[in-house]
Amino acid sequence: MYVADSRASTSAVSADSAVRPRAGRRRAAVAPTVLALGTVSLITDVSSEMVTAVLPLYLVTGLGLSPLGFGLLDGIYNGFSALVRLIGGHLADRGGGRHKWVAGFGYALSAACKPLLLLAHTLTPIGLILAADRTGKGLRTAPRDALISLSSTPETRGRAFGVHRAMDTAGALLGPLVAFLILRATVDGYDAVFTVSFCVAVVGVLVLVLFVPNGARTKAKAEATGTPPEAASGNTAPRPTLRAALALLTRPDLRRVTLCALLLGLATVSDSFVYLLLQRRLGVPDRWFALLPLGTAAAFLLLAVPLGRLADRVGRWRVFLAGHGALLLAYALLLTSWHGTALPYAVLLLHGCFYAATDGVLMAVASESVPEELRSSGLALVQTGQALARFVCSLGFGAAWTAWGDRTALTASTVALALCALFALTLRRPTPSAPSEGLA
Repeated sequence: MYVADSRASTSAVSADSAVRPRAGRRRAAVAPTVLALGTVSLITDVSSEMVTAVLPLYLVTGLGLSPLGFGLLDGIYNGFSALVRLIGGHLADRGGGRHKWVAGFGYALSAACKPLLLLAHTLTPIGLILAADRTGKGLRTAPRDALISLSSTPETRGRAFGVHRAMDTAGALLGPLVAFLILRATVDGYDAVFTVSFCVAVVGVLVLVLFVPNGARTKAKAEATGTPPEAASGNTAPRPTLRAALALLTRPDLRRVTLCALLLGLATVSDSFVYLLLQRRLGVPDRWFALLPLGTAAAFLLLAVPLGRLADRVGRWRVFLAGHGALLLAYALLLTSWHGTALPYAVLLLHGCFYAATDGVLMAVASESVPEELRSSGLALVQTGQALARFVCSLGFGAAWTAWGDRTALTASTVALALCALFALTLRRPTPSAPSEGLA
C-alpha cells in the first residue's frame, strides 16, 4: 500500500484519504461486483475456449480450408476485437455509466455467434461470424474492466484485477477439457461442441444480468468507499464525448502508460508461436500440442491473485515490468541448447507468470490516470494500442520466421523486448507528490 511521504502535497493526501472507508468499518477484500464479473468471465471463457480448441481442426480437417484461408480467419479472430474496443469504451461512458449493459450486449453478441457456426461451411460466412464474435469481445472488454476498477479502491485494485483474471483463466482451463470430452463422447462432435458452447454462453449472460449491479459509477463508488449511493453519486460530471475520450492521451500519465504498453506489445511474440517453438525444440507429438496452452493457463491461474496483491504492496509498474522480465527468460530458454525434460515446464511457468504480472496489473495502472466518467474509454485506449501492437508483432515474427528461420526471429524479438523494457523502466518513474504514481 502506498504511504505518502513528507513531501506529498496536502491536496494529494486529502484525495487519497477520501477513498478510504470510515473508521470502524471493515471493507471486503474484493467487491461483490468483481466476484460476479469473475463468474461471468469464467463461464464465458469455458464457452469461448471450447470453440477455440476445436476451431483449427474443424476448419482445416472438417471443412477442408487451405492454410491460407485459416491464416486469414485466425487474423480476424485475434485482431478484430482491437478495432472495436474504443467503441465499447465510449458507448459505456457516453451512456452515463451504463457499463453493465454495453458489456452485456457484447457477451450476448458473442453467444449468438456460437450456433451460427453450425450453418456456415465456407470462408466468407465463417469469417463474418468470427468477426461478429470478436466484435462482442471488443465491446465488452473495456466496460467490464471499468466496472472492476470502479468497484475497487486504489489500494486493492491490483488484487481485484488479479482475482478476476484468475477466475477468467479457470474458464480457459476448463473449456478445452470440456471440448475434448464432448468430442470423445459424441458422433457429431463439432456440432455438439458448438451447441454446448452456446448454452454455456447464455448462462454467462444471465449471470451478468441477474447478479452484476447496474449504475456502475454510483454503486461501484459506494461499494469501494462504504458511503451511501446517494452520497457517492455526485451530479457535476460532464457528459462524456468522443473528443474528451481521445483527449485523454494529452494526460502525461496515461500517455506514458499507453506508449509503454504499445512498445512492449510490439516485441511480444504471439502465444501460438511460443508453443510452436517449444514443440519444435522438444518434438512434441501433434496429439499433445493442444495441452501446451493449458500449462500457461495453469500458471496464470495460480499466480494472478498473489502477483496482484504484490503489485498493490510494492508498486504495480515494478510488477508489470518484472512480468516482461519473466517473458525474456522464457525466450532465452527457447534460444539455449538445453533439451531437458524440465524445459517445457519452465517455459510455460514463465509464460503464465508474464500474463499474471501484466494483464490485470496494466489495467490497474491505467485506472489511476483516468477520471471515473471516462474510465471505460481510457482503459480501451490502452487495450487497443497493446492489442494492435501485438497483432503487428505476430505478422512481423511470422514474416521473419519465413525469411530467416525461427531462431533468428526469436533472437530479434528478445533483443527488441529487452530494449523496450529498459525504455519503459526509464520512462515511467513514480513522483513523490502523486499518490496514484506510488500505487502504480
